[in-house]
Amino acid sequence: MFFYDVHTRMRFVFLMILLMLLLIVIRVFYIQVFQYDQLSKLASSLWSRELPITADRGRILDRNGKVLADNITTTSLVVIPNQIQDKEMVAEKLATILHSDYEEMLRHVSKKTSIERVHPEGRQLSYEVAEQIDELHLDGVYLVKESKRYYPYDHVLSHVLGYVGIDNQGLSGLELYYDSYLTGEDGAIKYFSDGKGNRLELAEVYEEPQNGIDLQLTIDLDLQLTAERELDNIMSKYTPEHALILAMNPKTGEILAMASRPSFDSNHYQDATTEVINQNLPIWMTYEPGSTFNIVPPQTDT
Repeated sequence: MFFYDVHTRMRFVFLMILLMLLLIVIRVFYIQVFQYDQLSKLASSLWSRELPITADRGRILDRNGKVLADNITTTSLVVIPNQIQDKEMVAEKLATILHSDYEEMLRHVSKKTSIERVHPEGRQLSYEVAEQIDELHLDGVYLVKESKRYYPYDHVLSHVLGYVGIDNQGLSGLELYYDSYLTGEDGAIKYFSDGKGNRLELAEVYEEPQNGIDLQLTIDLDLQLTAERELDNIMSKYTPEHALILAMNPKTGEILAMASRPSFDSNHYQDATTEVINQNLPIWMTYEPGSTFNIVPPQTDT
């Protein structure tokens, strides 16, 4: 009887151990197969770092392919706090070059994060400022490419085109309406670091940014420039409160030119009032049809 009880207990213990091993195998299989992507991303985040590369926004063109909204390349400042040994010295030098507050810059370089974008004072730097920073050769301080929207004709077609914010997001006009098409997909330079954030001597991985889709309008730039010039002449000669010109192809309904006054410069939209920016008069304002519309055709003597 004694040996029977012992044998029964041994079999019970053996079955429990076997069951536990089976559960462990099932759990490992689940983790390796079904949670692989999630765990791989978590592991990669521990040693992989990314320096962002901004994608170019899609251009806006007139009917003949002339560029109405383009991009220029600028430089922005990012820091990796874990790679900066003397944070006070780095903060002082950067604050001096950028003409910014020392305490604010120290906060950037001391932040508990893998990578810190210095915003706004470190965004879209001039060539001279970027060169001064580059010549310092500071560890943990990087200059990355950033795309900036540029309107080569300043205030021309500004109400229609609209403008973008500092992060290249559409905020008005066609820039806002077609933002999902114009916005590209940013790329990055990936490198590897140890647990303390120190950069490892391993090959970098370059992920090329995907530029946004170009947008072509029915606008004829030559006709648009003529309309803009005539509006300027009207404003100068008669000083009206408002003025507008709209040119349409009567056979197709295509808009060939659209302009109004007051206007604003899309490159410097901050200088204009919200009222001026939001009033695209040709589609917003009511006006007397005048000779543009006749209910009864003119009669001629026979």
